[in-house]
Amino acid sequence: MQSDEIQRPWLDSYDPQVPHHLEYEAIPLYEYLDRAAARYPQRPALVFQNLRLKYVQLKNRAETVAANLQRLGVGKGDRVAIMLPNLPQTVIAYWGVLKAGAVVVMTNPLYMEKELVHHITDSGSRVMITLDRLWPKISALWSKLELSTVVTTSVADGLRFPLNLLYPIKARREKTYVSVPHDNQSVLPWKALSKKKTSFEPVSVDPKQDLAVLQYTGGTTGLAKGVMLGHDNMGANVQQCSSVLHAIGDEPEVFLGLLPYFHVYGLTVCINFATALAATVAPYPQFVPQEVLKAIDKVKPTIFPSAPAVFNALLQQKNIRDFDLRSIRYCVTGSAPMPVELSKQFKDLTGAEIIEGFGLTESSPVTHLNPLRGKRKTGSIGLPFPDTDCSIVDTEMGVEHLPPGQVGELIIRGPQVMRGYWGQPEETAKTLRNNWLYTGDIAYMDDEGYFFIVDRKKDLIISGGYNIYPREIDEVLYEHPKVADAVCVGVTHKTRGEIVKAYIVPKPEEEVDKKEIIAFCRQKLASFKVPKQIEFREELPKTIVGKVLRRVLKEEVEEKEDRRQRTEDSKTEDRRQKTEDSKTED
Repeated sequence: MQSDEIQRPWLDSYDPQVPHHLEYEAIPLYEYLDRAAARYPQRPALVFQNLRLKYVQLKNRAETVAANLQRLGVGKGDRVAIMLPNLPQTVIAYWGVLKAGAVVVMTNPLYMEKELVHHITDSGSRVMITLDRLWPKISALWSKLELSTVVTTSVADGLRFPLNLLYPIKARREKTYVSVPHDNQSVLPWKALSKKKTSFEPVSVDPKQDLAVLQYTGGTTGLAKGVMLGHDNMGANVQQCSSVLHAIGDEPEVFLGLLPYFHVYGLTVCINFATALAATVAPYPQFVPQEVLKAIDKVKPTIFPSAPAVFNALLQQKNIRDFDLRSIRYCVTGSAPMPVELSKQFKDLTGAEIIEGFGLTESSPVTHLNPLRGKRKTGSIGLPFPDTDCSIVDTEMGVEHLPPGQVGELIIRGPQVMRGYWGQPEETAKTLRNNWLYTGDIAYMDDEGYFFIVDRKKDLIISGGYNIYPREIDEVLYEHPKVADAVCVGVTHKTRGEIVKAYIVPKPEEEVDKKEIIAFCRQKLASFKVPKQIEFREELPKTIVGKVLRRVLKEEVEEKEDRRQRTEDSKTEDRRQKTEDSKTED
């Protein structure tokens, strides 16, 4: 496929400030931190409760972590797992690992045994930085994880006096305190990385050759694949974000760091991009709507990157108007479609511009964004980034480029696209073909170059911004001794976008209830993957070759919801008519 085979109508739809082509700087990712520290040394980089960490301090602490990692034997190209919620230590560790020349393996703290073991062993990580509360999980899996060193940190390590002393007392009172058996060998406290013990020796990094991040994403088998993202891939995405979001950074910005940093969306936007702007980031480790509203009121963020489910949950808070949310200038949203009414409500309340985009782990992740100043189209993921070619091809062979308006598979190529999947050349060959990334998303492009996602080629479930692959849950359900057949689908949910619904056929003469199934899943799956609805059936709809028809089940749910809504509307109309009749009689 040659570049002249596709048209690029989106270029004419760009804001005037957005260039069609960028001259990319081939620099290590941590150069963005170095530049921010050099230009704005006293500007706050991180604000977390009573901690205000300046950019020069962040750089120094990252280099201390890098030096201590080197002392522990971490060398160039080694993988280091970071399994932390959004804390100052997460950001410090991220930059420290990169400065040591190592590869960051961001790991979801919610992972259960199977997921975690695969993640760590597949990546070959020998060192892990994690939260003390997660130690019991790590300890139970120690023999399977093949780790040489685990460094644990506490929330208190990200606080200043007196909160750093009060936090352990609070944790004991709430029974969340965990005593970790630090042995100064394989299990170390955070101070083993954060206290200066040796000088930092800079490592030569080739941005075009060396990996920065090994970011795991699900696959058709349900087992996560490691996406290899180089310094150049992620750096290109930062520069693309800067060019398209051209009005962001004209003045000092404050980001609300609510997106999980272990997710590539949060990693790119709230760490890499924010640092490139020398912005202040306020990390928040847990989404509690009332606490987030208080944080916005207090911290006064100007940029709020998040997902539709978060905006929806905030709007459901009855006292939302008690908080000052007018500091927010832009909300950048992705990971799931943003309902039009939801966007309108949030803009009316805050005055913020809602900018919807699209991306995937394999592209660092952002590929599309609606214009900052220009036309935004309802339901569109926007325009491709500069130097990002996109095309719609036939879904059978994937070789015929389709004209505007025709539906097919979205394929992408650009400097932000991954090197491939870690240790999986066959999977790489399926997804990267002739330099094109085959996304598996069904979409179309209009005459002005705006793209619209129609459906998922895979049966992906998106719940609260998390990608959930149903086959993984199916396999867990099959492990239950009383389950004969099972399948999961995503069903619409008003706040989370979708939730997991499981259809189960019990084994003959076996009795099983919903609570038993949910408890079983909680032992084996991250909480966001556990089915929220269970339905028992005598059989499942299948094709002639025995493949379960998930679409039939989804359509049944949709039809049932439509009937319920029509019934409710009819009752409402009846009540209205009776009221009108009563008024007429009076």
